[in-house]
Amino acid sequence: MTTPAALIPAQAAARLDDYTIIDVRTPGEYASGHLPDAHNIPLDHLHTALPALEAAAARGTLLLVCASGNRSTTACTHLAAAGIPATTLTGGTTAWAGEGHTLHRPDNATAVWPMERQVRLAAGSLVVLGLAAGTRWRPGRWLSAAIGAGLVFSAATNTCGMAAALARLPHNQPLATDLHATLQALQE
Repeated sequence: MTTPAALIPAQAAARLDDYTIIDVRTPGEYASGHLPDAHNIPLDHLHTALPALEAAAARGTLLLVCASGNRSTTACTHLAAAGIPATTLTGGTTAWAGEGHTLHRPDNATAVWPMERQVRLAAGSLVVLGLAAGTRWRPGRWLSAAIGAGLVFSAATNTCGMAAALARLPHNQPLATDLHATLQALQE
């Protein structure tokens, strides 16, 4: 498997107008701050967007973005398998903002925690719950062990089942009309 092309924030900022920017984070994360002119297509909806992304890639380079660069790298790999070239932003919006570049936020948007923070809260809470339950009911400790094993598996495979589950929560879901409008805009 080949590594997708990657740009650091300074390289992307120098030629930002040359890219069609696709933010693969959840809508809530996207609303909390995204690159200028970025289109939001959550990673778990990427397969639906393939025709629109193929049309956009035919007109110019796709720059995929997430919070840290992990999900956008995964998205680039999926697109490459479909024959659609794309580039990822190394370090994602975290590195972009860290270098002083502007993040856009819709006026009426409510901020949602980044997915990695949501995962840390859920995993930590489940570990504490398992330990607390284990003081009264000994098998309760297995919940903590299962979460720990899941975190090790997540790190080893660079995937995250908990993030996939959390992405399905209502505050992380795109509105159907928003995704439809985004796909229409990319095909024009």
